[in-house]
This record gives sequence, C-alpha cells and structure tokens, in this order.
Amino acid sequence: MMKGGGAMPSEKAVIFDLDGVLIDSEELHYAAYQRVLAQFGVNVGREEYARHWIAAGHGPEYAIAAYRLPVTADQLRDLKNPVYHELLRNHVQLMPGAVEALERLARAYPLALATNSNAVDVGFVVDRFGLRRFFRAIVTREQYARPKPDPDAFLAAAAAIGVPPHRCAVVEDAYKGVLAAHRAGMPCVVVPHAFTADNDFRLAARRLASLDELTAEVVEQLLRR
Repeated sequence: MMKGGGAMPSEKAVIFDLDGVLIDSEELHYAAYQRVLAQFGVNVGREEYARHWIAAGHGPEYAIAAYRLPVTADQLRDLKNPVYHELLRNHVQLMPGAVEALERLARAYPLALATNSNAVDVGFVVDRFGLRRFFRAIVTREQYARPKPDPDAFLAAAAAIGVPPHRCAVVEDAYKGVLAAHRAGMPCVVVPHAFTADNDFRLAARRLASLDELTAEVVEQLLRR
C-alpha cells in the first residue's frame, strides 16, 4: 500500500521525469544558461537551446565546442547551477494537471521519479509542492552513472521499485527522455511543451496534449503492447 492510494499491482509501474513533465522548469534552465553564457559574450537562441540542451541532452558540451569557451562542460554546469538554484526557488511552478495526474495514477500503480536533476533541487521541488507522498522511489542524478539519453536513470528507478523494465511505463517531455526509455526497454508516453514540440517522437508509444489526458487506461494500453 502507498499513502496516496489502494493496492498496487506490483508487476506494473509508472516512472515520471521531472523537468518539463511535472514542473515548468525549462524556461528557468534556459534563463540560467543565458546568464552564464552572457559572461562569455554568447547568446543562445531558444531553438538552439531546445535542440542541443533539451532534445540531445549535451548542451554544455555543444557550447564548449561551438563557441570555443575557455572552460570545460562540467565547469559550465558548475557556473550554471547556483543561478538555476536561485531561479528555481523563486519562480518554479507545477505543470498544469501534474498533481491530478499523480493522484490518478498513484491509485493504480507504484510511481517512481527518475530525473537528470540533482538531489538538492529535486528535494526542494517535491517538498514544496507535496509530491513526495506519491513516489515509491525518487532517483536523482547522483544515483546512476550516465544521464539521459542513456537508460541508466530509468533502469535505476525500475530496480528501486522492484518492477521489470518492460513493465514500467515512462512519462517524458523530450527526445532525450524518450530515447532513454526506449533504450531501457520501457514504453513511453510523451507530453511535449513549447521547447520540445518539434522533437522527434517516433520512438514514443503515444503523444498527449497535456497531463489531463494521462490516465490509468492510457498506461494499460502502453503496457499491453
């Protein structure tokens, strides 16, 4: 039993991404990188950011090579992190329908969270919005080797809740997450937003217009494939 619902069918589960799925944070990530890159005289457009940071998941590496920056990709991330922390704490909001979707699915499945974000930021978000009660496991960047689009985050989440990967449905918003789910052997439903609407979602099992469309029936359809 979970706090938020009834009995759980242990052979099935749902794994959620965080950024862009449950919280409206991509604008904050973009603003943080813009501030940092401005120190080097670089202005990254929204389309460029969407393609290399969100879709591909290798934005810092791309920026170092494209703009010949005098820092490493990890150093660029280190410069960005405190800026993002500040923006997150002052401006983060939930995506429309996030709590309702979690409430619906938590009554039918064990839920996990698998994200590229670090434990400090994730802890702040789930506690601020009261989301921790929905999740049997929360997997952050410190708990696996390779970030999305590699499958490590989702595989770690499946192991944490004790459900085979192919019996876990993933909820994502971007190409790198869909690819990570595909590599993990998990069917994926995608809920795009403004930054990811043009991503290649051919590997997704289903595309939804909003979290309001995410129901237990949709998950069952995914897992029956």
